[in-house]
Amino acid sequence: MPKLTKRQVDAAEIQAADYFIWDDELAGFGLRVLPSGRKGYIVQYRVGRRSRRISLGSSTVLTCEQARTRAIAALAAVRAGDDPAAKRDADRRAITVKELADRFDKEHVAVRVKHTTAKGYRRLLERTILPALGRHRVTEVTRADVAKLHHDQRHIPYEANRCLEVISKMFSLAEMWGLRPDGSNPRKHIKKYAEEKRERFLSPGELKRVGEVLREMETEGIELPSAIAAIRLLILTGCRLGEIMTLKWSYLDIGAQALRLPDSKTGAKVVHLGQPAFELLTKIERVEKNPWVIVGTKPGARLTDLQPFWQRVRARAGLKDARIHDLRHTFASTAVASGQGLPMIGKLLGHTQVQTTARYAHLATDPIKIAVDSVSNRLADMMLG
Repeated sequence: MPKLTKRQVDAAEIQAADYFIWDDELAGFGLRVLPSGRKGYIVQYRVGRRSRRISLGSSTVLTCEQARTRAIAALAAVRAGDDPAAKRDADRRAITVKELADRFDKEHVAVRVKHTTAKGYRRLLERTILPALGRHRVTEVTRADVAKLHHDQRHIPYEANRCLEVISKMFSLAEMWGLRPDGSNPRKHIKKYAEEKRERFLSPGELKRVGEVLREMETEGIELPSAIAAIRLLILTGCRLGEIMTLKWSYLDIGAQALRLPDSKTGAKVVHLGQPAFELLTKIERVEKNPWVIVGTKPGARLTDLQPFWQRVRARAGLKDARIHDLRHTFASTAVASGQGLPMIGKLLGHTQVQTTARYAHLATDPIKIAVDSVSNRLADMMLG
């Protein structure tokens, strides 16, 4: 049969079984006629010894020339080493981003990520990532899709950047699990928004006011004693909030005057206690059958949320912009001001990377000035005899 044309397509008769009309000019291009009367363009080719066939579209949707153009593109891809039918089959089997997120949670987040970090991952997935990408097939998600999600969150840059991190990790695992080609992570080359690092430190006057408020609350007897103790421990140890809130009496090494935390953001660590912190811990009342230092209101349970209490403390102290984490910054800034070096401060805070501690380097200006003044004054005195 000569070149396939619209006239031949229209004239093709319906038969009891489906049959094919092949184009003589373009090998592999043809028309399939079904007993139902439906007619569709196809292209057939070989991969090795195997014959493969893919549908190009219905004759009611595509013209004959449009179908021919698609057939030429498919055959060119075959000559280049691709297999369009295999890609089609893979796309049909491809899971959705929602299904990928479920596997990501079970095999990575629940196993390899800290509890608080895992909560953040799940919150970002449920609130932002899955509503935008959840119905997409994993193989279909493009860089443009991820860039749009990131752009739509530009008014909250910190959260937008965290979404990028979750997407990046999830799709890196998708590549490892064979769900996407290697090197196809759609997060690649998308630049994060600038983040303003907050370095809020309580001044001596502000610390004094916090101390006064805590003592007033103790006298009033309305607030939980454990909540008051938690704030004092955060100030005196420089620990992270989670480290104090999940502190157990079994972690206290009285002989070494230290806390031996089996797990933290940076893994197991030892927190050496200054005398005020150690004395505070020894004065906290231990509740029978409750392993926690910062106890809650329920028997055997710990206090799980210190934020409401801190809101009341800072309101009475007149510190509207102070966060709980700023107490850790205050510990670090006080250490710098007392002349401690950055390596020592890193050890006190449990940092694993020098860059994390380096954010406090600019605070060491005054001790440096004091040192240089001392040296230069001594040299000047020597020159004067």
